[in-house]
Amino acid sequence: MSVNISKWEVEDSSFWESTGKKIANRNLWCSIPALLLSFAIWIMWGVLIKYMKEFGFSFGMMDGLVAGTDEYLSTLKEVNNLYYTLPAIAGLAGATLRLPNSFLISLGGGRNVIFTTTALLLIPAIGTGIALGNINTPYLFFASMALLSGFGGGNFASSMSNISFFFPKKIQGYSLGMNAGLGNLGVGVMQKLIPIVITFSIFGGTAGSIATAKGAPFEGLQNAAWVWVPLIVLSSIFAFFGMNNVSTGTPSLPSTSKGISKTLYMVALGLIAAAIGAWLLIGLPWDNWGLNNLAMWIVLPIVIILSVVFMKHATPSEIKTNLKKQFSILGDKHNWIMTTIYTMTFGSFIGYSMVFPKLAQDIFVYSNPADPEWINPNAPNIMLWAFLGPIIGALVRPVGGILSDRVNSGSRVTAWSTIIQIIAALAVAYFVIQAKEASSPEQYWWPFFACFMVLFLSTGIGNGSTFRSIPYIFSKEKAGPVLGWTSAIAAYGAFIIPIVFGQQVQAGHAEYALYGFAIYYLICLGLNWWYYDRKNSGIKC
Repeated sequence: MSVNISKWEVEDSSFWESTGKKIANRNLWCSIPALLLSFAIWIMWGVLIKYMKEFGFSFGMMDGLVAGTDEYLSTLKEVNNLYYTLPAIAGLAGATLRLPNSFLISLGGGRNVIFTTTALLLIPAIGTGIALGNINTPYLFFASMALLSGFGGGNFASSMSNISFFFPKKIQGYSLGMNAGLGNLGVGVMQKLIPIVITFSIFGGTAGSIATAKGAPFEGLQNAAWVWVPLIVLSSIFAFFGMNNVSTGTPSLPSTSKGISKTLYMVALGLIAAAIGAWLLIGLPWDNWGLNNLAMWIVLPIVIILSVVFMKHATPSEIKTNLKKQFSILGDKHNWIMTTIYTMTFGSFIGYSMVFPKLAQDIFVYSNPADPEWINPNAPNIMLWAFLGPIIGALVRPVGGILSDRVNSGSRVTAWSTIIQIIAALAVAYFVIQAKEASSPEQYWWPFFACFMVLFLSTGIGNGSTFRSIPYIFSKEKAGPVLGWTSAIAAYGAFIIPIVFGQQVQAGHAEYALYGFAIYYLICLGLNWWYYDRKNSGIKC
């Protein structure tokens, strides 16, 4: 069958059974590994920075400094804070790129878009592999690769949009659930695979590493990036030869070259907005202005406004009319309420996935604030367990929707998951304090870990229940754009959470970040109750 399919009538049961089902399933199983790799490349910085510290990466900032001096220790703390900015930059780019990705399928065609956006992952994978080959690689090079790894975060929007056109409504839940659920597993797969591959000299050693990660039995950190290259190549090939463009998703079916060029153009718009945001974040002297802790809250709205402006004025004419209709949701107060609530769920999930390995390392491994280089000899093996959080959060996502269907209320399930989320965040904060004040912090590892897993669990359930509520709150015309908008804004959790933790860890109060998130969750609980869950709210969802 042709790459471009002009007759695609999956609601016709005879067409579906005779032709559509086989093609749709083939496209789904080409899409899932591409999305899994997208999440792996996007979120890998949360793991990389943990190992970068162990390997002694200092971005060349420690050259000439005498160990033990005040200047040396101060610079070491600054380097540690810079580690947290790398997943934040990736988070910023990935969330921003979701906005143009929401419109890619209608322009470029599903097969052309998935092939192109998957192949783009090769750039950050190869670039990061090169950067990790030397501990003195400059920070700006790492920051550039983190920015480009945002391709993976943006791919979620186009991937989900594409799969929705291949299946009839009666099995949309299955197809979208499989694509999103197994795609999200890329975070857990990445967190499990990287600790394994860095123990081998697959692509050579890491030049300049300090006693191979200060005595740890590692051979090459660069493998953490290079290992994805052959997998991305294979997935790109599968997408190119195994997927299709269908007329229901792309009314004007393009040639391969036109589809790819339109995709690259739209992605470039999002990347420009994200790059401006990253430059504002790391390129301006916020410290000199006394605004260091406020920088991200200034940068974030600027990036979102830039993205919307680019979408409105720099997009091809064939989607401007469609965009005008979709952006009408910005005048609906419920769009903003549900964006706030959904950010609490998915934003927390993706942000904690970014930050958990490094946060646990700062609390239980480098646990002496007076000596940032001291390593706790009894520290737990963090990476042996870290992958469980993202996997739990991804696998329970459908549970939130199932529970909501069973009690006939997404808002009720959201309320209970939010209460658990608040308790879990405060419990994690409690054990952070206990570990910080203990001479043997490792004794608090298991309760800290267990509470964090509950935090992942509650974000996953709330993720599913909130998504279930949206079609009940909004009309059919608005529900789709609201789902796209909320998923894009919620992804900025991958930008906000690493920066907040980086700032508070540097200040010596990691628990303050959790207090702040708990307050935010409490606000969301109130919004959910007042507008949707109370008896006389007027909206049953």
